[in-house]
Amino acid sequence: MLKVSKVKKGGCHNLAIVLLEVGNDEVMNKTVEVLPDRSALVARSLELILSKLETAIEQRGRFTIALAGGSTPKPLYEAIAAEKLPWDKIHVFWGDERYVPPEHPDSNELMTRQAWLDRVDIPAANIHAIPTLEGDPAASAAKYEQHLQEFFNSRPGEFPSLDVVLLGIGDDAHTASLFPHTEALKVRDRLITVGNKDGNPRITFTYPFINSARSVIFLVTGANKRPALAQIFAPVADELTYPSRLIQPQGELWWLLDAEAGSEL
Repeated sequence: MLKVSKVKKGGCHNLAIVLLEVGNDEVMNKTVEVLPDRSALVARSLELILSKLETAIEQRGRFTIALAGGSTPKPLYEAIAAEKLPWDKIHVFWGDERYVPPEHPDSNELMTRQAWLDRVDIPAANIHAIPTLEGDPAASAAKYEQHLQEFFNSRPGEFPSLDVVLLGIGDDAHTASLFPHTEALKVRDRLITVGNKDGNPRITFTYPFINSARSVIFLVTGANKRPALAQIFAPVADELTYPSRLIQPQGELWWLLDAEAGSEL
């Protein structure tokens, strides 16, 4: 059941609807904001991340964030790089990665390093890249999971909480490398698994691990995303066909859309 608790207008965005998603056992804060254009979306997402960063460092002494790939978040990463931040307290992870070497043009890590990480004085130990050189995607997934367990001091079967997980969606409503009707959608007992895109392996967070985050932030741009968004926000639709519907975090859920993507919601 959805209850509208507050509607705001003005500022850098046209519309912000704050919702409470009420389930049987818990309440999830779900916020949908439609921004005028991509630059406004970048400004709003930067504002939101900086706020989460400040709170995390004040409360826990560090900030953990998992990044998305693709073209949409790149200007956000460039904007973060221009900020003066306590880089030694920021730990960067990735929500998914193509199974290519880190210097490959398709690598999410490479894009992020060029846009952000290589431009700032962040310790190398704070950059937690997904391994892709083992020659075996399953072995790489297990290696990254072990690294996460060691970092968060968690045991197998436990799902630690990142402060922020950034996500996008595809035209098919996939997110991270959780593609429709793939085996990765069935994995509920691990942090990391192997995704599959047209026969090409990827390393990805599982949806239960994403859902353990304190804040999940979707960044969505473009009119081509409207059909997917219609199914993601529909009262009823198949989660295996529209995997982004599986993202129902224990913490906050933010949808930041530009006007082209969100005009029909």
